[in-house]
Amino acid sequence: MTADARPMSRRIQARVFRVVNVPMRLVLGLPFATPLGSRLMLISYKGHKTGRAYRQPVSFVRDKDVLLTPGGGKWKLNLANGEPIRIRLSGRDFAARPELVRDPNQVEQLLALMAAKNPSVRRFVAIPSNSEGHLDRASLNAAIEHGFCIVRWHVIDGHRNDVE
Repeated sequence: MTADARPMSRRIQARVFRVVNVPMRLVLGLPFATPLGSRLMLISYKGHKTGRAYRQPVSFVRDKDVLLTPGGGKWKLNLANGEPIRIRLSGRDFAARPELVRDPNQVEQLLALMAAKNPSVRRFVAIPSNSEGHLDRASLNAAIEHGFCIVRWHVIDGHRNDVE
């Protein structure tokens, strides 16, 4: 989907995040925990085409020994399943392996879990629900087809206890 084909609300949201992410990178990069760190972390990765270094603030929810992030932006295109990257969480750096979850049933289950722990997830993941309260399957499938996924971060052993 080209940028022009996205709904106006999503284009505006992307522009707002480009501006807001600048101070977020500074705050999340501090060497101590901040209130923002309870729901946001900073991921560091290299662009797969350019090799350019990026630092991207992303929301997360803890689920046992993994962290879950809605993967709706272009940043996730630079992640490879199982390739470790650096995350900064509560003022500390950790290595984590991303797992890109694209199965519609798993995505719906994980989004429900995430929304239960952080209701603001529903505002940023604009997949409508049907009358039974489940995600509209056609909309969910379309979102996944256009690149949406859930990133399940597996903290590499040795650091796992530090993020629990």
